[in-house]
Amino acid sequence: MISPFIAELIGTAVLLLLGAGVNANINLKNTNAENDTPWIIITSSWGFAVFVGAYIASSHSGAHLNPAVSIGLAVADKFSWDLVPIYILAQLLGAMLGSWLSYLVYIDHYKITKNEEAVKGTFFTSPSIRNFKNNFFSEFMGTFMLVFGIFFIASPIINIEGVVTENYGIGSLESLPVGILVWVIGMSLGGTTGYAINPVRDLGPRIIYQIIPRKNKKPDWEYSWIPIFGPISGALAAGLLYLVLL
Repeated sequence: MISPFIAELIGTAVLLLLGAGVNANINLKNTNAENDTPWIIITSSWGFAVFVGAYIASSHSGAHLNPAVSIGLAVADKFSWDLVPIYILAQLLGAMLGSWLSYLVYIDHYKITKNEEAVKGTFFTSPSIRNFKNNFFSEFMGTFMLVFGIFFIASPIINIEGVVTENYGIGSLESLPVGILVWVIGMSLGGTTGYAINPVRDLGPRIIYQIIPRKNKKPDWEYSWIPIFGPISGALAAGLLYLVLL
């Protein structure tokens, strides 16, 4: 059996490989999809990436793939706080691995792409209009909707002995609804900040961007706290509201 740590790492890596891959395919020079930038392509691909990653990890970890999901479930008493740190570590490492693999797939295109704004857009999110207060609120609301929706989708995780635990997660049957949830959040609420709605989805690739060999890098660490603490705050609010209502 795959351990929950390895499952979260692999699932998050797959999510970032496919999600960052579509960003690279659209933004980098001389790809087959260069300049083919309808928002529907990006949001659809990220939704499907969530579905594939969650389906792979579902039976082994509950497929959180997102610290905000783990924290939100813990706040709502649906997940053990003891497991939150190890899940977050696995998710961060997986996000870094997936982003790095996407970089390797497109490395020749990275070499010939001189537009650094396009390059950094393949790694991490940036706001359309830079206003930290409103950017934070956008990430807060997008993640609030994600985590609150997951509360009504998640089911108890089955451990390796076949016993139902008190921890909740996403099973294989729930993977598609969660992918659709991410899809609609991207189409409806994602235009302001690029909808990280997942701290490691932004932080992991931002770290990889920082360490790859490129001149004139612009990692924009000044903004990086928004896609970390905005989603975490949204998850906390969703968990508290769930407790109050149900």
